Amino acid sequence: MKRYCINFDCSEHQSRHLGSAVSGRVSKKGTFYRLCDRRYIQRFKCLVCKIQFSKATFDPDYRQHRRDINQRLFVFLGSGITQRRAAILFQTDRMTISRKLRILGVRSKVDHFEWLEETYQGKPIKRVQFDDLETSEHTKCKPISVPLAVRKDGREILDFQVKRMPAKGTLAKIARQKYGKRKDERPEGWDQLFKNLKPFLHPKAVIESDENPHYPKYVKRHLPNANHIRHKGARGASVGQGELKRQKFDPLFSLNHTCAMLRANISRLFRKTWNTTKKLENLEAHLWIYVRYHNTVLIKSDL
Repeated sequence: MKRYCINFDCSEHQSRHLGSAVSGRVSKKGTFYRLCDRRYIQRFKCLVCKIQFSKATFDPDYRQHRRDINQRLFVFLGSGITQRRAAILFQTDRMTISRKLRILGVRSKVDHFEWLEETYQGKPIKRVQFDDLETSEHTKCKPISVPLAVRKDGREILDFQVKRMPAKGTLAKIARQKYGKRKDERPEGWDQLFKNLKPFLHPKAVIESDENPHYPKYVKRHLPNANHIRHKGARGASVGQGELKRQKFDPLFSLNHTCAMLRANISRLFRKTWNTTKKLENLEAHLWIYVRYHNTVLIKSDL
């Protein structure tokens, strides 16, 4: 592989974009020993501007001290392991795990949309199920809604959003007294969900959901020719983290089964837990890691 200078102002770097060949203007400049993975890394020097760089400069994990744990951490965070437990297992600081959670989350999000384009750009999806999964931010008085869309035939997670919502039921009055009025961000989430999915859905796709009265408005706005089928809700069963339903035939089984898997494999979504989300961006990052793991590993292993 030919190496180019990393200095944007250098003529050697510009030659990369002009398509000209490199004729010895970047030379090898020894090696250095990288402790984290016990490897010798080749150094280079630009003979034009004298800048030095290495093979590691072009790596997505550039300047990460514990790059050796990234792949295993990706699997652990998608398998119900908490951040604290991961720090113990990898013998590292909790802050290292927290930072890697956000890095892996951003990387997983980019990889997910690239996967969507590669898989469904030429063959649009015809059957989709969607609904909201609910969790909380620090306390149940601060609920969070996660609008989620799943392909019915394969149970792949297509997209999700993370939005705040006001407390309901008996907690509503207590929540207003302690934390004030809470904005309902769910309409923004539903709108963004269908906006992201529209390029990958068939114009006459079958969209299935429960009987939430707000859903038809957003389906009609983004997919006016789609067939929106609404199913009556049912009580949760004792199995499946409360997401599976007490009925012989569940028309939204693909969605509910996926929600049960989310609760079983993301530590902060467990039904009975002392793990809680403190920051929405960390919840979103954790969800993207699981979505990538779910679509590329778990679903394939079930087929």
